[in-house]
Amino acid sequence: MKSILISIVLLALFLSPGAAAQQIALKTNLLYDATTTPNLGLEFGLSSKSSLNIVYGLNPWKFSTDTHGERFVKHWVVMPEYRWWTCTTMNGHFFGVHAMGGQLNVSNVSLPVPGVFFSGLNLKNAARDGRYQGIFAGAGLTYGYQYPLSKHWNIEGEIGVGYAHLWYDQYPCGDCGTKISTGDANYLGLTKLGLSIMYVF
Repeated sequence: MKSILISIVLLALFLSPGAAAQQIALKTNLLYDATTTPNLGLEFGLSSKSSLNIVYGLNPWKFSTDTHGERFVKHWVVMPEYRWWTCTTMNGHFFGVHAMGGQLNVSNVSLPVPGVFFSGLNLKNAARDGRYQGIFAGAGLTYGYQYPLSKHWNIEGEIGVGYAHLWYDQYPCGDCGTKISTGDANYLGLTKLGLSIMYVF
């Protein structure tokens, strides 16, 4: 996973050779942090009105309960996004196009996902019984706003909607290794929600 993140960062630097002369920012999404998912974002200025944003999140945790055993929503995700700014880069309103990809391993939870699953498994409810492990990919549109707090500190809010496809293997319980079935699911709804604090170099 580290190699994937490093490769994406290097690719972003390669695709934006003028970024060093522009703005580069390091950020974390506080809402994503609140879900026990540490995350890191990098944003590179491509021009006076465009930027490339890349976010990596990782949740490796398991939580125990007295009545239901272990619960977990373990996953990692990478989300690259191209942004167009109405004012100047990293200042004011922006519109974006984002992609996403990653892996998940969920068990014994009701997923609070604000969207709908269709033409396949409804993972919101299914994850309460058994375990689902797989990969996902998708894309969507974003709107957001950045507000400069000082010369180097900004705060950012964003929301995104889009589509994702999930390929999964089903297991009978959280610690069971015998696969029951294989399937896929489609999701349409919220794909990004962020309140980030960021440092602009």
